Amino acid sequence: MTPNAATTPTHPLPALPCPFDESFARDPYAVHARLRAAGPVHRVALPDGSPVWLVTRASDVRAGLADARYSVNKRHSTTGFSGFSLPPALDANLLNIDPEDHLRLRRLVSGGFTARHVELLRAGVQDCVDELVTGLADEIARSGEADLVDGFAKPLPLRTIGALLRVPAADQERFSDRVATMLAPRSKEDLVAAVADVHRFLVELVEERRARPGDDMLSSLIAARDEEDRLTEDELVSLAFLILMAGSETVQHVIGSGLLTLLTHPDQLAVLCGDPARLPDAVEELLRYTGPHQTAIRRFPTEPVEIGGVRIPTGDTVLFCLASAHRDPERYPDPDRFDIDREDKAHLALGHGLHYCLGAPLARLQITLALGALLDRLPGLRPARPVDQLAWTTTFRFHALRALPVTADL
Repeated sequence: MTPNAATTPTHPLPALPCPFDESFARDPYAVHARLRAAGPVHRVALPDGSPVWLVTRASDVRAGLADARYSVNKRHSTTGFSGFSLPPALDANLLNIDPEDHLRLRRLVSGGFTARHVELLRAGVQDCVDELVTGLADEIARSGEADLVDGFAKPLPLRTIGALLRVPAADQERFSDRVATMLAPRSKEDLVAAVADVHRFLVELVEERRARPGDDMLSSLIAARDEEDRLTEDELVSLAFLILMAGSETVQHVIGSGLLTLLTHPDQLAVLCGDPARLPDAVEELLRYTGPHQTAIRRFPTEPVEIGGVRIPTGDTVLFCLASAHRDPERYPDPDRFDIDREDKAHLALGHGLHYCLGAPLARLQITLALGALLDRLPGLRPARPVDQLAWTTTFRFHALRALPVTADL
């Protein structure tokens, strides 16, 4: 990982306020509310000093995510966002490329994530859920409590996506741990090491599958590369990276924070337990209320744009704040209230526009089956620690539980 010399500023930037401080770590939603009330867009600094435009209001965020004038390709940046770039073999994924190449690559993997294909995966996901719930129950019976994150929320999506790509079970946790370090590194050295390890892991996985192909998605992508020349080697490795990362992180964090939300809102939990058919409604409200992604992936205007009367120059970095949009009272009445009866169930937690999440149907299936099984099979399920003692990882990118000790009446 090296500095992006083509986009590093050649002149000193003025000091900018950084809202992602200790108060943000304690309560990101309060900071979002303050910024949203102060204006629709703010020029702020990230923790590393990089200047960005932070867009706060639901209407502007939704419109911006679908606006073709914004590029996700870092070549359009003029501000040197974050001061580094991933290796090409991880960077050439759907999150970093614009329409023509994006649609070409998207078509290569979209068949594996259609609603029809995902439904065929239901039985396998349910088996995995049942096995993990049994493991939780056994641990609670043995020790009095169990960590829902490590014991359930983390392995479920890893096994699901691992099955799609046929990743050996012994390697799934290694990949997850390094991705977690990439998303919230303790230091630049940790970040560099994590990126290098993830890259090496994926290159080895592709080499192994190339030698012994199967009927999995990764084998199909390798065939598209080797036999049909429909993608480059870097695009192949980058697609595997994105499928594994995006397919595991969101589901893990929504299950963890989603269950905590249900357990700390007994009135809503009672409604759900009284009518389990409402679970899909609850999942959509959980995605709005406690979705882990604070901001969408950065974008760069390819021409000057105006948001709320503020002119943003070509090439500046723009962050559309999903968490702020989801708590915007102009869009959602009483937005800080968790309400599975909420009429407006539209949200941006799984993207919007060209970059809408390909794996959305599979994510919804896993979250729905997971929460349903946990509530059905673990009577009296509740946190085993005071809620204010739970540890969170909070950055400008995401907000997620590190652990959730739970107990139950078994």
